[in-house]
Amino acid sequence: MPELSPKSPRESEVVMTQMILPSDANPANAAFGGRVMEWIDICGAISAQRHCRQMVVTASMDDLHFHASIKVGWTVTLHARVIATFRTSMEVGVTVTAENPLTGDKHLTTSALLTFVAITPEGKRVPVPALKLETEEEHAALREAEQRRQERLARKPTSFAWQKVIKPGIAG
Repeated sequence: MPELSPKSPRESEVVMTQMILPSDANPANAAFGGRVMEWIDICGAISAQRHCRQMVVTASMDDLHFHASIKVGWTVTLHARVIATFRTSMEVGVTVTAENPLTGDKHLTTSALLTFVAITPEGKRVPVPALKLETEEEHAALREAEQRRQERLARKPTSFAWQKVIKPGIAG
């Protein structure tokens, strides 16, 4: 079992770089949102795993926002970091920045918050280390994450009606 001493959020930082290829594009010749979501999930999972040194699974993706399109041929850089830890879960923030390789111009294109749960190889939840917060910004991010978690847990038992509209009988 990995050490459960508090860890700095900096220890969970991940930077990934991708180039938008034609196979990553939609009919508008821009990055397909699903591909960007895949990269966000991978980058976030690496960050969470780096923090807890356990296998992790994605529990939820919140506040996914596409701020701007990304053209084919552009480079994207994903940044991820653990923002908050709970008993067995972690909230990870991921941002995606696009760069026009011909001009060097960069801008935020996508942002998301994901929750990952640490598990054993058998799928049992395991505790994760707390965060050793070092700045006021990190403390503020934790407070916001705690509020989001409370809201997410409060609505969990009441958020299945939409599933019944799409395919009756699947909601639990």
